[in-house]
Amino acid sequence: MCTACACGTESAQTAVTAEAGTDDGKVYSVSGMTCGHCVSSVSGEIGKVGGVTGVVVDLPAGAVTVSGSGFTDEQIRAAVEQAGYQLASRS
Repeated sequence: MCTACACGTESAQTAVTAEAGTDDGKVYSVSGMTCGHCVSSVSGEIGKVGGVTGVVVDLPAGAVTVSGSGFTDEQIRAAVEQAGYQLASRS
């Protein structure tokens, strides 16, 4: 179930993409995302972090790719937590 909106979505069938950046970016694992509302919440909060130029969410994989420079892993963690989710790792 969606932790943010209780929409009842149990699983995702397709990837949902937010605005893409121009570089490969850093990939983070985020737990708890299940629907478009989750994607919107997470990408919106991460997009507020200074230096972030793009956010791409792969919903089925639970992965978020963040493009840009000048941001820290801790800033991304805080943004994910602000959206109501948990940052699992970064690759």
